[in-house]
Amino acid sequence: MEQRLLDASHRDLRRARAAALSIVPTSTGAAKVVSLVLPQLKGKLNGIALRVPTPNVSVVDLVINVAKKGISAEDVNAALRKAADGPLMGILAVCDVPLVSVDFRCTDVSSTIDFSLTMVMGEDMVKVVAWYDNEWGYSQRVVDLAYLVASKWPGTAPARSGDPLEDFCKTNPADEECKVYEA
Repeated sequence: MEQRLLDASHRDLRRARAAALSIVPTSTGAAKVVSLVLPQLKGKLNGIALRVPTPNVSVVDLVINVAKKGISAEDVNAALRKAADGPLMGILAVCDVPLVSVDFRCTDVSSTIDFSLTMVMGEDMVKVVAWYDNEWGYSQRVVDLAYLVASKWPGTAPARSGDPLEDFCKTNPADEECKVYEA
């Protein structure tokens, strides 16, 4: 990481500032990568990152213009809940409780929508805030990909639950790590 712990020299003056004491605006590759995955968004999406003195968990503050006029925050949240309970189950989650970043550490989903922060401005501008544990959520998607590839490989075992610890505990119930699954 290029962010300094103490004020020091760096070609980017913001990254030269003390990380533990500052909120540091910087560039992010995340917004650029979205257009590689979703080419129809090329040139329509951009963003910045705010480096903050927390060990983990990030937040996305997404503001978009929608085609449907007169939409409410409740409409937006209902659509997001439907997606989280349906086709995006295990990838997207929703939260009705006002939590903070540390509450989303080691969250298996890629992103959790914070319903308390959803807003609609005017007729068609929507703001959605989502929390994510970048490393843990990404790792879970890699596990999902490994299961998908394995399921297509000739002669592989049947699909697992999607939770590696749960699968391990089914075959090793006496292990110390498995006590979390006891009633």
